[in-house]
Amino acid sequence: MLVVAKPAGPTSHDVVALVRRLSGTKRVGHGGTLDPFASGVLPLFLGVATRLVEYHLADAKSYRATVCFGATSSTDDLEGELVPADGPPVTRAAVEAALAGFRGEIEQRPPAYSAVKVAGRRAYALARAGAPVELAARRVRIDRLEVTSWDDADPVRPVAVLEIGCSAGTYVRSLARDLGSRLGSGAYLGALARTASGPFALADAVPLDDIRAAAAPGPASLRVLLLPPDAGLDAMPEAVLSTDEVAAVRRGQFIRLGVAGLEDGAAVRLRADDGRLVAIGVVRGDRLAPDKVLLPPPEPAARRPDAALDQATASEADPPYGSDPDPASPDDV
Repeated sequence: MLVVAKPAGPTSHDVVALVRRLSGTKRVGHGGTLDPFASGVLPLFLGVATRLVEYHLADAKSYRATVCFGATSSTDDLEGELVPADGPPVTRAAVEAALAGFRGEIEQRPPAYSAVKVAGRRAYALARAGAPVELAARRVRIDRLEVTSWDDADPVRPVAVLEIGCSAGTYVRSLARDLGSRLGSGAYLGALARTASGPFALADAVPLDDIRAAAAPGPASLRVLLLPPDAGLDAMPEAVLSTDEVAAVRRGQFIRLGVAGLEDGAAVRLRADDGRLVAIGVVRGDRLAPDKVLLPPPEPAARRPDAALDQATASEADPPYGSDPDPASPDDV
């Protein structure tokens, strides 16, 4: 794993492509897209670690969002067409009072310019083509929502900085849009930084320049920045396997381990006795079934020579081409 500090500007795919090139690894995935104008924590998974991305997709997120009041945006952020709002000027007190209605579980409609699929097409593609886009609301959870900074130098267009802790799938652009709508003023997202993704914090993320510098001698030198493939999965139980159990798991076979207290279907990290992550197993009754095996299957056992068998079968073999199948002997007449 590589936790990147994405700058504003490049897309998440751009960052993936860069790391793919610098690492010499074809398989690179990410744990949650960031819009081009957004910056912050972007967890990347390299090689076999891409098989573990699914265990991070539900990770909670933290953001620092700059919300601009007094106008609406066609994309709900600074990159869209801005239209001044006609409502009354917004105060910090009014914003702080309105935030209470957005904490906890709420219904949220994604932005029209989003990657949500509508009849097999991305919503943003339909919106860019001028087609009307109506997306269904979805339930999200906002655990933390606070104003940390307020700038009303322009009282008609004040700017607030919000600290947000939320569930995966929350659109901060929608939150800005809905907050402005509730205040009767209009608002859009002016800047966004993801400060944490699950257990990965911005303070521990690696800037792109540092990644380029580390990889300058060659792809192998990038390893100093990599985390173990199961980084961030500390809450998942683990078990240490014997040599025979490792071989069984590599062959895709069930193994019997103590799974008392674990629900059927629970995921378990399976390690070799040297600490290597062998696989993610799933509890099936009183056994563990290999689910995501990260090591290749063991080499098939070499055939052992059997001299007696070879001697017995040699007598049944056809003679070499061109030889006399019945050579002369002293008894021949």
